Amino acid sequence: MISQSLAVVARKAIVSSMRERAVVHIIDDDESMRAVLDSLLRSVDIDARAHASVDDFLTAKKPDAPGCLVLDVRMPRINGLDFQARLSELGIRLPVILMTGHGDIPMSVQAMKRGAVDFLPKPFRDQDMLDAVITAIERDRQRRIADGEILRIQERFHSLSAREQQVMLMVTTGKMNKQVAGDLGISEITVKIHRGQAMRKMGARTLADLVRMADTIRATRL
Repeated sequence: MISQSLAVVARKAIVSSMRERAVVHIIDDDESMRAVLDSLLRSVDIDARAHASVDDFLTAKKPDAPGCLVLDVRMPRINGLDFQARLSELGIRLPVILMTGHGDIPMSVQAMKRGAVDFLPKPFRDQDMLDAVITAIERDRQRRIADGEILRIQERFHSLSAREQQVMLMVTTGKMNKQVAGDLGISEITVKIHRGQAMRKMGARTLADLVRMADTIRATRL
């Protein structure tokens, strides 16, 4: 009994350390399963939002917070696997945990290939579900951190003058200042000035930093 209580405390500590209040969206047409999951998640201080259908989830207000989807495979109108496949086109980037009472190997392989964090058969062990949820929330938290860094790099890049942008993108391909000057029809000293300004405005301490930032800009333009 004591060890079980300590395990609950430990899980709460892990969850508390990784958030920014996390929100888990449960989508299952089985009311009793929604209640079980809601109670389980709240027992470790994770905010749970239960939805009886995909439509209910899509129309519900969604907080701007780390989280994940716990999604039943067998539901009316649209099954969990089909909804998982549509998430990208709907602009939903939450990690997915799928669960089913009728799962088989091909279904689980398909779900995992699409990026599901886990595929849990019903009935599942509480610990398995909590482990999957904590993993999914952490994955989403890291994705949000990465997105924030990309946004900061884009904002800094847009603060550069057009010429500074040109010089930054050219020098980070490995071209020498002299080559950039020749390509742009300007002096080498002018290239050095623009390069220095670009590094300062981008917050790059080294050329390697600037190269990584330029690679991010190029990737987000694709």
